[in-house]
Amino acid sequence: MLALINRLLDWFESLFWKEEMELTLVGLQYSGKTTFVNVIASGQFSEDMIPTVGFNMRKVTKGNVTIKIWDIGGQPRFRSMWERYCRGVNAIVYMVDAADHEKVEASRNELHNLLDKPPLQGIPVLVLGNKRDLPSALDEKQLIEKLYHTAVAHPTLKISEKLKVQELCPPSSICHVTLMPHPAHSDV
Repeated sequence: MLALINRLLDWFESLFWKEEMELTLVGLQYSGKTTFVNVIASGQFSEDMIPTVGFNMRKVTKGNVTIKIWDIGGQPRFRSMWERYCRGVNAIVYMVDAADHEKVEASRNELHNLLDKPPLQGIPVLVLGNKRDLPSALDEKQLIEKLYHTAVAHPTLKISEKLKVQELCPPSSICHVTLMPHPAHSDV
């Protein structure tokens, strides 16, 4: 009986309260952006992905929250579009392939180039270090130092695409994505 009342109250509340947000997901090609969106949307991980050409938009609803996610291609020819799709969003998510050492410096440069754009000032930015399950991946300290050329005193949150994004990992567990706010765009 109590469960029925709770569901009825939840339904009634849903008539009056809904939250919508918009975020843009950017990063170099093959960093795992589309896989991340698919895991958020369906809870399913797939290693076989086709690179994004241009952009994809997907709406994901969880409870009363609907998130419009812009997944922008990471190839050099699409990077000029990043700023346009980042303007006016609630948050920017920047994905870095932590296992591709050759691209980390290029990723750092693109991240800082994007965040130096005046129209994007004040928009919260989350930097995701992805593919942390691979043996060659940088740990969070190494990744932060490479991206910022310094140690950043901001908290990191570890999550995993393969183990499902919704599972938050305690410090003692093995996780594969590092989430960190960008210092210039965060009050944390």
